[in-house]
Amino acid sequence: MARKQKPKPTDAELAILSVLWDRGPSTVREVNEVLNEEKPTGYTTALKFMQIMTEKGLLLRDDSSFAHVYRPAVSEAKTQKQVVNSLVDRAFAGSAGKLVMRALSAKKISGEELTKIREMITAMEDKRK
Repeated sequence: MARKQKPKPTDAELAILSVLWDRGPSTVREVNEVLNEEKPTGYTTALKFMQIMTEKGLLLRDDSSFAHVYRPAVSEAKTQKQVVNSLVDRAFAGSAGKLVMRALSAKKISGEELTKIREMITAMEDKRK
C-alpha cells in the first residue's frame, strides 16, 4: 500500500515552513515576527494558518508548555521535491528538461551555481552508465 503524501503547501504555507526550516522549532509569535519583516501579517492570521497546517499534517505542534512550539512535519528537501514534481507535471508536461532550460534562461545564475549544476549532471550521467 502506498504512503499517503502530505498535501502540497500553498505560497503562504511555504513562507511559514521556510521560517521554521531556517529557525527550527518556533512559537507562532516568533514565526509572525519573521513574516512581518517581509510583509505585514497579523498574529491571528499566522496562528490560524499554523493551526490549519497542523491539521493538514504539514506541521507538528508541541503543546507541552503554554506557548505551543511548531516544527515542520516534512523536510525542506522532500517538500521542494513534491512542489517541483507538481510544477513539472502541470506546467512542463512532465519534462524536467524543459523546467531546467526555462529556469536557466529566466534568471541570472552565478558561476558557483552553474558549477554545481554541471557536477549534478555529470553525476547523473555516471549513474546511467
